[in-house]
Amino acid sequence: MIAEGDSIPEVTFVTRTRIASTDDNPFDWKDRTTKELFGGKRIVLFSLPGAFTPTCSTTHLPGYDKNFEKMKALGVDDVYCLSVNDAFVMRQWGLSQGLEEDKTEGSLGFTKTKLLPDGACAFTRGMGMSSVWDTNRGFGERSWRYSAVINDGKVEKLFVEGGAIVQNGEDDPFEVTDADTMLGYLGSK
Repeated sequence: MIAEGDSIPEVTFVTRTRIASTDDNPFDWKDRTTKELFGGKRIVLFSLPGAFTPTCSTTHLPGYDKNFEKMKALGVDDVYCLSVNDAFVMRQWGLSQGLEEDKTEGSLGFTKTKLLPDGACAFTRGMGMSSVWDTNRGFGERSWRYSAVINDGKVEKLFVEGGAIVQNGEDDPFEVTDADTMLGYLGSK
């Protein structure tokens, strides 16, 4: 598992980006590297087991999106939500959550919290945060719930639910990766 002070993994995220088009699907594929997304920036990253899942949809994502401006005021350049889902699922989840869509050409989808698809689980594995919940939830490989402050590609602060990754765990803890805990940390700096 990655630790504070470590560099995050260098991966390529396969995203969908808005293009100039009048059709019903004004998007095209765009590879975005870790360096492009995190380099020279202070980013709040939170990762969760899956789009459309209960805790992720009722509390985790809404809490960060609601507090986006407060986090920016505390020295954060952007807020990213990562899940082991593809770009299509992440967009539809954001829309279903009522996130404001950024219709600017080249955008990463939404005006506040950006939804990062880690469909191949490359970033999640590189962070050492891969968890399999196949026997009790049928999820297969997903991300363990964590949040972090990434400062120019290095982990400044890391919160991991339960303190460690659990495979096929009965519980899905949600105690230290919420937006209020992150705001508390950011406010103390």
